[in-house]
Amino acid sequence: MDPCHYVRLLVGNLAVKSPASSKPSFSGKVHPSTSSCFCEIKLRGAGSQRSHAATVPITSDTHPTPHSMAACFDFTKPQIEKLLSSKKPTTITISLYKGRAATSFSFFSSPKLLGKISVPIDFTMLDSKPVTFHTGWVNLAKADDKSSSAQSLHLTVRAEPDPRFVFRFDGEPECSPQVFQVKGDVKQPVFSCKFSFRDKNQGQFQSSSANANHMAERKGWSITVHDLSGSPVAAASMVTPFVPSPGSHRVSRSNPGAWLIIRPDGDGTWKPWGRLEAWREPNSSNAVGYRFEVLPATADPVTLAAATISSQHGGKFTIDVATGVTPVSTPHGSWDLGSGSRPGSGSGVDFGLDPMLMYKGFVMSARVDGEGKCSKPEVEVGVKHVTCTEDAAAFVALAAAMDLSMDACKLFSQKLRKELRQ
Repeated sequence: MDPCHYVRLLVGNLAVKSPASSKPSFSGKVHPSTSSCFCEIKLRGAGSQRSHAATVPITSDTHPTPHSMAACFDFTKPQIEKLLSSKKPTTITISLYKGRAATSFSFFSSPKLLGKISVPIDFTMLDSKPVTFHTGWVNLAKADDKSSSAQSLHLTVRAEPDPRFVFRFDGEPECSPQVFQVKGDVKQPVFSCKFSFRDKNQGQFQSSSANANHMAERKGWSITVHDLSGSPVAAASMVTPFVPSPGSHRVSRSNPGAWLIIRPDGDGTWKPWGRLEAWREPNSSNAVGYRFEVLPATADPVTLAAATISSQHGGKFTIDVATGVTPVSTPHGSWDLGSGSRPGSGSGVDFGLDPMLMYKGFVMSARVDGEGKCSKPEVEVGVKHVTCTEDAAAFVALAAAMDLSMDACKLFSQKLRKELRQ
């Protein structure tokens, strides 16, 4: 089945200069976070307003423009069609402020507005190739200041096709469901999953406390992904038990549970592909923290994702090398929103990512539900990261492991469903 149509709208290569600036905050060696400027990037006219905040380095005519990603907005085909049929224009609005950015835009304290610009977005221009809506310098002006001495902002706004395969579990992973590939209203089976305990006698052990109604540890869980012929093509195996920290009912970050995602290596053997760790955030938080790293055969592990998901409401597990600080262990990872005209350049390389990186741009996402809900993960995988059945199956196994981790991180004062208590 063909992949689903997605579009990415990218904003980056931000830098600011003014006639009075002589000491740039960015010289290729200084991180942009040392800048005293930040911006709010808003997408308007897309049904619901979306926004990002990003630091903006100060530069000068004698220094190169920094290359970095500031914001990314994803659109499905139905969303694009809705935008094209709407009479409301779609724009990217960038407001530049003086001050240092906080972790959340709502916590900025009395920032000074330096200027604002808007870039119109015309999705009718987007066919099968990237479209650049703006790149270069533009003069900024506040509503009450039209002087010629205003700062100048450098930015690039670009859209590009980003096709993805979409897979949907028809049941909860612990119930050994089928997995369908979907496109619109059409779906077809592609995988089946088998949940099991590696040792049924050691699936979980009762606490020695007489009045405890929880299990002392959750261990030995495994889920294997099979293709339509019944051959195993990927698996996720719990290699570190999920156990509560002393004196609590929580899996702590200092002692997380862990899964190994493995792939067939021929002759009935398996090779490790990735490692997923998960834990319960401390205090009264209802968030589940996670970290995922790939395990290259000839290099050190590379962290591709690290975030939290609400255990109550669920959320998305996402690997996106274009919208975060990951890969954190790869110092050469930078994003250049260039023209993409370099010979042999492909997705990711166009954005300045180290060409030796295995994963670039959007890699995958998996929607998981919160506690007490029937979770049937839906998995999106970037087409450029799937070259064979085993590639897709590995991401499906990873999604299943993340979903099961939501159960494994449940407070140990609460019972798990029967499928997880064999």
